[in-house]
Amino acid sequence: MTAETIQTDRIPEELRPVMRAMAEAGARLAAIIRRGGDLASPVGTNADGDGQKALDVMADDLFRQALAGAGVRWLASEEQDEAVALDPAGRLAVAIDPLDGSSNIDTNVSIGTIFSIYPAEATAEASFLRPARQQIGGGYIIYGPRCAMMVTFGDGVQHYALDPDSDGFRLVTARQEMPESALEFAINASNYRHWPQPIRAYIDDCLAGSDGPREQNFNMRWIASLVAETHRILIRGGVFLYPGDAREGYGSGRLRMLYECAPIALLVEQAGGRATDGLVPILDQGAARLHQRTPFVFGSAEKVARIAAYHELPQTEVSALFGHRGLFRA
Repeated sequence: MTAETIQTDRIPEELRPVMRAMAEAGARLAAIIRRGGDLASPVGTNADGDGQKALDVMADDLFRQALAGAGVRWLASEEQDEAVALDPAGRLAVAIDPLDGSSNIDTNVSIGTIFSIYPAEATAEASFLRPARQQIGGGYIIYGPRCAMMVTFGDGVQHYALDPDSDGFRLVTARQEMPESALEFAINASNYRHWPQPIRAYIDDCLAGSDGPREQNFNMRWIASLVAETHRILIRGGVFLYPGDAREGYGSGRLRMLYECAPIALLVEQAGGRATDGLVPILDQGAARLHQRTPFVFGSAEKVARIAAYHELPQTEVSALFGHRGLFRA
């Protein structure tokens, strides 16, 4: 690979080495995925006890090797127990989920890589366990029919696509903006009985369609790949919900603040949307430990605000019928 792994004219100069490394590893991983083979075989568990697939381990190795020479002092990976030191002189810290959506590998559904960039501090803890608004970059690579990268450096969202002829990422859209509204929501409805009442009320009102308080028909989506859900919402609008629920181990949901929610929240806000834990903006929070989980709601600003309003109602008023009283007209 050459320095042309990604078009760099819109990337801040101090972040160009790390973005070249991300693009190089992403292009290599895309090629591995295209070739196929036994990528979904189980090989163990990660730091949180989640099952690892062969491709999880390959992706973790690829990005660690690529970032080792890119000015990165600290690297925190979802696949590792602790952050590792790469370059004592490096000025950046990178948090990464090397392979999001790995349960979909064998079904050929879009999967991805999510990453976040912070200024490096003297320790890994100080570098990563900080307010999410202190990110200086964040994004994802989606390995789908078209391999693409969405990234922000705090001034809008840039959309790149992998050119299969050059193996380099080329700019497609200089400022990707999320549609203000869409009649789609994404949630795993099989967990309905476990959700908190505000989430059930919001979904009930959506499912009631034109006969309900929203007076509109909605479509439900669920891909079980955060990158794929995010990409659709950035392009088409809508809302994604992964609440905490009553099941053991799911009180804070299953998505990790540092590796998944913080960078996606940064992208979403920069594209004009909102991202919360259901009530409080994700970017106003920070991880207290590397693998901390959080409920996650993001998408078009109006929809995320509406969901927060459901959480703010008195418990006695949270029902699928309250919209008939005029509280939440579309």
